[in-house]
Amino acid sequence: MSDFVHPGQLTEARQALDRLRANMRLTIRGKDDVIDQVMICLVAGGHLLIEDLPGVGKTTLAYSLARSMDCVFTRIQFTSDLLPGDVTGVAIYDETVKEFIFKKGPVFANVVLADEINRATPKTQSALLEVMDRARVTVDGEAHPVGSPFMVFATQNPVDYEGTFPLPESQMDRFLMRLRMGYPEPEDEREILRHARGGYDAIVLNPVVTRTEILALQALAHQVFVEDSVLEFILRIVAATRTEAEFRTGVSVRGGVALRTAAQARALLHQRDFVLPEDVAELVGPVFTHRLAMARQTSDALEERRAVTAALKRIVGSIPPPR
Repeated sequence: MSDFVHPGQLTEARQALDRLRANMRLTIRGKDDVIDQVMICLVAGGHLLIEDLPGVGKTTLAYSLARSMDCVFTRIQFTSDLLPGDVTGVAIYDETVKEFIFKKGPVFANVVLADEINRATPKTQSALLEVMDRARVTVDGEAHPVGSPFMVFATQNPVDYEGTFPLPESQMDRFLMRLRMGYPEPEDEREILRHARGGYDAIVLNPVVTRTEILALQALAHQVFVEDSVLEFILRIVAATRTEAEFRTGVSVRGGVALRTAAQARALLHQRDFVLPEDVAELVGPVFTHRLAMARQTSDALEERRAVTAALKRIVGSIPPPR
């Protein structure tokens, strides 16, 4: 064991994460791998982009996470006429006190579902840049902290281009991970058909972890030990993306830090206080695919993602992990 994490802390972390996983399984069937990746993103203190077809459970996943954590949940339906102030809030002049009063927007929560984020204009999308980076909103020079913990859970449809505005690279880089739900297995879909009752707001879940426990998990994840050879493994993967001819550009410094942070969270999820090379290798796809684009344009977003994923697998496979 390292000097950074006490065995008792690992036990408490395991118990909290086990409760969270079991609670989310009550509504998300047959997607244990997705649940684990969402939990990794949460413990790492990052934001998540779910890119998949409509109706596969993206909103339900976000709602289940928020309700399991005794946290404030808000949903913002992004549309072309949504304004930045509709997201962050606005300063309104109050005649009673003769001054401007800041009215908080729906981003002031713990888990914010940004539904169909690419349907909003770039100006509205940019309203999320500061809050995703600094967990605060600045209006008229005054900073207003949002909830703690804070997580943006965004969704978008990868095949519907009509009336959409693709997220710029600076926005994509704010997301720690990008995932897809995929269709459930036949037996799981049969259970969904048998038990489904209305929309996500009909789901009844009792909180199983507190905000204090989540903040403790996030602090503990940063204490997970990363040996120098594992850091070198991360650096070699990042460097390989920058010299890969198939990519337009390589992974940024922020992307490399994101991979290390996610690997620490995965180690904690697996009840370890140190990172293994397999933690890094398993997360290269979810952490890097949305940060990369092919030099040669592909036919659609799904094809682009498949091409990037294949290139990343080849890169990781060509770099020997440390022993």
